Amino acid sequence: QVQLVESGGGLVQAGGSLRLSCAASGRTSSNYYMGWFRQAPGKEREFVAAITGSGGSTYYGDSVKGRFTISRDNAKNTVYLQMNNLNPEDTAVYSCAAAARPYSLAMASAYDYWGQGAQVTVSS
Repeated sequence: QVQLVESGGGLVQAGGSLRLSCAASGRTSSNYYMGWFRQAPGKEREFVAAITGSGGSTYYGDSVKGRFTISRDNAKNTVYLQMNNLNPEDTAVYSCAAAARPYSLAMASAYDYWGQGAQVTVSS
């Protein structure tokens, strides 16, 4: 079992930045792919970013590419999501997820473990 806990969410003004952290515990593995998803009220869950176990490759959803950066520190069992140039459309609950062997990094159903989610609110 793997437990994931997000932190770093909160309220920020448009144009600002936040960094989310996802701390993993339990039967963690550096081989896990890690992903970030978000869901805003009235919208479907959206793929944000993913990173391979080694951290050598990253992937981003079109809506955040160029603004967000995913990274991981396996020694700390932590994954990060640096969010820059935030706008109100980024307001959502952001969830961290882990997958042993995801068939698709952009599909939530491919992930095995999920955090509780962190609220990010961007004011205009």
